[in-house]
Amino acid sequence: MGGLTYFDFLAKFGVGGAHPGGIPLTKNILSNEDITNKSRILDAGCGTGQTAAFLYQHYFAKVVGVEINPIMIEKAKNRFQSLGLPIKLIQGSVEKLPFKDDTFDFILSESVLAFVNKPVAISEFFRVLKKGGRLIANEMTINSKLSPQEESEIMKFYALDSLLLEDDWRNLFIQAGFKDIVIKTEKTNISHGNNTTEFHFSNNFEPELFQILNEHGNIILKYQDVLSHRIITCSKL
Repeated sequence: MGGLTYFDFLAKFGVGGAHPGGIPLTKNILSNEDITNKSRILDAGCGTGQTAAFLYQHYFAKVVGVEINPIMIEKAKNRFQSLGLPIKLIQGSVEKLPFKDDTFDFILSESVLAFVNKPVAISEFFRVLKKGGRLIANEMTINSKLSPQEESEIMKFYALDSLLLEDDWRNLFIQAGFKDIVIKTEKTNISHGNNTTEFHFSNNFEPELFQILNEHGNIILKYQDVLSHRIITCSKL
């Protein structure tokens, strides 16, 4: 596949709301939080900026997006400019956030932590959150252990360093110092996708990307009982 990855597919196809449940689930989760126009919010791994745009348009919150993929950044920037949204966009890694300690009231992480060095990124989230701040995550989780071969197939395709059970996630957040950790299973199955997914196609996307989309579909079908996701909310007290 010429070194193309699942993330090249997401970027070139400009997939908005690639995380399970998409933007409808995001809106639902956010509605349970105490977000106001005074809230400073970090959308960590903001992708094409769909959620960040919603946060500003709905709450008039002070939103900052961090994203590592240059194509995603470009698409987010175009979105914010065309809608006239004053959202700050920074190219960077969630493993080394360019912010002072105690900066944000909320951090949102949607299908981001699963793909990075988890302990490092979670401790960075803890560091830049204010006291009383909230972390809201929607992350890939396995419902039960798989065989080493099965794990390796999934990890290789998505370039993961590990696949976590619900308890593994809980332990990581506890180790980082988070409290009030609540982990929920949403009913949306990963394989159902969602018909609200939006696309912002790049002009020059490689035909092999359809192969990647196809492989993604196959993996999700093959592991539909095991490959899931969890909504994780917790506080820095």
